[in-house]
Amino acid sequence: MDLANPDLYTTEDRFAMWQGYTETDAKVWSEPGLSPGGFWSVFSHKDVGTVLSPKAPFTSEYGMMIGFDKEHPDSSGGRMLVVSDGEWHTALKRLVGPFLSRLRAPELQSVLEREVKEIAERMRSARVTDVAREVGPRLPAAIVCEVIGVPLSDRENLIELTNHAFGGEESSFDKMTPAEAHSEILFYFHELVAERQEKPGDDLVSALLADGRLSVDDVVINCDNVLIGGNETTRHSITGVFHIMARFPELLDELRDDPERLDAAVEEAVRWTSPAMHVLRVAQEDVLLGEQLVRAGEPVVAWLSAANRDERVFADPGHFRTDRRPNRHLGFGTGPHHCLGAALARIELRSLLSRLASDVRSVSLEGDPAWMRSNLIQGYSSLAVSMDWR
Repeated sequence: MDLANPDLYTTEDRFAMWQGYTETDAKVWSEPGLSPGGFWSVFSHKDVGTVLSPKAPFTSEYGMMIGFDKEHPDSSGGRMLVVSDGEWHTALKRLVGPFLSRLRAPELQSVLEREVKEIAERMRSARVTDVAREVGPRLPAAIVCEVIGVPLSDRENLIELTNHAFGGEESSFDKMTPAEAHSEILFYFHELVAERQEKPGDDLVSALLADGRLSVDDVVINCDNVLIGGNETTRHSITGVFHIMARFPELLDELRDDPERLDAAVEEAVRWTSPAMHVLRVAQEDVLLGEQLVRAGEPVVAWLSAANRDERVFADPGHFRTDRRPNRHLGFGTGPHHCLGAALARIELRSLLSRLASDVRSVSLEGDPAWMRSNLIQGYSSLAVSMDWR
C-alpha cells in the first residue's frame, strides 16, 4: 500500500487503518510511487516518539514531509526552521521563538478578542456557517499576521491566498492553482521584507533582518514557514472544536460549569483533531526500529495522528475526554522540532472554547464533514454547522 495516497485520508476509515498499525507496532514500507524513493512508516506512540527523539539518528534537513528524501531533498533544507538541525536550528529558534511564545500572549490579546468577537457576531447572523471556510482560517491567520508584521490592509488578501495555497489537493479556488497562490505569498513576503529594510518595526521580519545572518531569501522562507505552521494546523483544530461540540454535546455544559477544565479541553482538542498528520525524517546511519532495520539514507514517516489514537496510551481514543491526565499527545510533535507556535495555538483554542461555552447552548452538524484530500494535514474542506445561541 502506498501510504502517500491522499485518498486514504478522505474518510474516517483511516482511524481503523491506523488502529491496525498502532496495535501491532507496524513498520510499513511504501514502494516508490507518489514518493519517488519510497519510505518507511511508523504509527505507535512509542515508535513515533523514538524517531523524533533528540538522540535518534535522524535528520530533518532533507525535508519534513512525504516526497522528500536524501536523493530528492527540500531546497530549503538547512535554511528554514522546520528543515534545519543542529546549531543553525537552535539559532533560528532563538530568533523566531520569542515571537511565538506565551510571553507574547498579552500583546496579542486584543487581536484575539476582536477576532473571536467578530467570529461570534458573523455566526449569529447566519443560520448555517461552514466553519472550515469561514471561521477556522481567520483566528490563526490574524495572530500570525500580527506576529510577522503584515499590515491590516493586506491581511484579508493574504488569508485568502493562504486558504488556496494550502487547501489540499482538491482546492476549489478557481482563480489560480495552489502552487500559484503560494508563489503569490512568497512574492508578497519579498515586498514586505523590502519595506522593513527601509522602515524596521518590532515584528518578526524586522528581527530576522536585523540579525544579519539571514539573506533576504532566508527571511522570506522562514516567514513562509511561520505563516504555514501557524495557519495550516491550528485552523483545523479550531474547525474541529465545532465538530467536537456537535459530537459530544455535554462538553459545552461541562466547560461552562467548570471553566478550570478549559486547559484540559485545549489539549484534548489538539489530540482529537491532530491536524499535523505526519513528519518525515531521514536515517543518518543504520538503525533498528524494534526488529526492523532502517538503512542509512532511508526516509521514515512518523504518523502523529495515528500515535494520538494509540489505545495503549489513550483509552477510548475516539472519545473526547477532558479527564485524560496526563495527556501525552504528540499533536505539536516532540523533540527538537516541537512546534514553536504551540503556546499561541493553545491561547487561540482556549479563547474560542471559553466564548462558545459561555454563549452557545448546542452545535449541530448540517451535513457530514468533508475531509481534505491530503496526506500531510488531517483537516476539513467543509464543516457546516448551526448554532443554538444563548
